[in-house]
Amino acid sequence: MAHIKLLNEELPGIVGLLNYRPETAKPLLELAETLLRGPSSLSSGDREIIAASVSWWNNCHFCHTSHAAAAVAHLKCDLNFIDEIKTGLLNTQVSDKLRALLHIAHQVQRSGKEVMAEDVARARGAGASDQEIHDTVLIAAAFCMYNRYVDGLGTWAPQTNEAYKEMGERMAYVGYGKS
Repeated sequence: MAHIKLLNEELPGIVGLLNYRPETAKPLLELAETLLRGPSSLSSGDREIIAASVSWWNNCHFCHTSHAAAAVAHLKCDLNFIDEIKTGLLNTQVSDKLRALLHIAHQVQRSGKEVMAEDVARARGAGASDQEIHDTVLIAAAFCMYNRYVDGLGTWAPQTNEAYKEMGERMAYVGYGKS
């Protein structure tokens, strides 16, 4: 049960919070839409992996699993990929660029001041553009905020990966804040 009385206690995670305050939901959803589905040279799947990874590092089960499920939908892979993100993609072949960007995201998750010039140079060396580095930092920073919002108000979250399949598909194919 959330720390505050929500309008609909059955809505999990951020969904219940967005329902509670539509006026704050609008800009939060617009930011997620822009960061995760807007124009970018990074695929939406890669951006969802970044969001899911930051959420995992922040111990936010709802955000990790919902965004990992969106990555599953974008990448058309098995739901077990949700757990693979938790391991740091140890058994998944990903580009050196994505690995370098995930490292930057992890540094941001710890503290923005943890991102060093050599981290950025490594990402550039792996082919990341300045815009991709910028967007990675902003996704990581935004998801630290979203994670703290969800967990700071004590929302509930389904536990099984399967419970997030439909939500992930909706996020991937319909978007954020759209019916």
